[in-house]
Amino acid sequence: MKYRLEVLTPTLVGDGAALAPIDYMVWKDQVNVLDQKRIFRLLAKGSRLDNYLAQVKKADKLDFASWGGFAQNFAGRRIPFEHPNYTQYWEKLPAEGCFIPTFATLTGGPYLPGSALKGALRTALLAAAADEKTLEAAAGQRRPGDAFESRAMHKEAGRSGADLLKALGVGDSRTVPVNTLKVYMLRTATLVEMRPPQKGIGLGWKQSGRGSVDSRRIEDSTPLFAEMAQPGSAFEGAWEENDFYSKPEIVRALHWRGPLSRERLLTAANDYAKQALAAHRQFATMTGLTPLLRTLDKLDHTLAEASASGSCLLALGWGTGLFGKTAWPKVQDENYRKIMAEQPYYARAIRTGLPFPKTRQVVFTGNQPGALAGWVKLSLS
Repeated sequence: MKYRLEVLTPTLVGDGAALAPIDYMVWKDQVNVLDQKRIFRLLAKGSRLDNYLAQVKKADKLDFASWGGFAQNFAGRRIPFEHPNYTQYWEKLPAEGCFIPTFATLTGGPYLPGSALKGALRTALLAAAADEKTLEAAAGQRRPGDAFESRAMHKEAGRSGADLLKALGVGDSRTVPVNTLKVYMLRTATLVEMRPPQKGIGLGWKQSGRGSVDSRRIEDSTPLFAEMAQPGSAFEGAWEENDFYSKPEIVRALHWRGPLSRERLLTAANDYAKQALAAHRQFATMTGLTPLLRTLDKLDHTLAEASASGSCLLALGWGTGLFGKTAWPKVQDENYRKIMAEQPYYARAIRTGLPFPKTRQVVFTGNQPGALAGWVKLSLS
């Protein structure tokens, strides 16, 4: 069998690498990734190598006036910005804000690691198994995530607590053309308390290290840039369901309650997607992000089609936020908030009393805040 993963919103599944601002130059509204080995070979033939090395050593960004010709003639890759306006936003960023996370790539081109897909399915399966007792088991633990996962897997797999997904093999995808990728801009939207005379909750945009600005000053917020697969692109790879783990004697030996069926896994994924999209819709409605609401309408429609056709929706990769990591999508549950309040990374957000999570990484499409990262459709054949 094989899987086909269709990209619905801009998606980045990386390997942890990022382009530093001395690895590339921005020219003609695209990121020109320099072929440094080729440049060194060229400069070694003359007297400019020492000057180039000195600038690379001390520079935050390479001086385009001196070295811009390399962006034109010695680029190993050229990755276009999704919109030409992004060049001006990039130019205003300090160097520390110019690191660009990149898509996982082999010598043949970009690809989707199978582990990313299997991880998203595992999160959905745990969410389907979890209940209030699972959440209670995590309360007060030094590592609540581990306690939550152990309890959920025990409930799902039986007393062995063994991982049901060992019966599933998901291979890395085949590589795709490099023009599948573009550099997208993201900004962090956040919920804020409105100042008098206005009341209620409104929209803010995060500034790096300086809080947030209101919705009218969106261009004063801090942008992020990332290399992402475009909507409409697709990744295909091998999907293997090991019948060995479906045999009754093996299920008994492993103390499982039952084998993992494909229908059960896809249903869990779609149930999780439905709850996550509902939480995102609540956020978009409170903040008045109309372009984002239109995207959520399309995702809801696609989810309904997928549920009826034996497919599923998933959120995976970089920028998916809390819903790409938590196996408890009912994030407004009071017991869940208490557990999260004990975690240093989330405590401050919980103390505000605002709906949690109060931020979203919003991908801009056509220079409008139009999407959430990482939504894909999984089909099997």
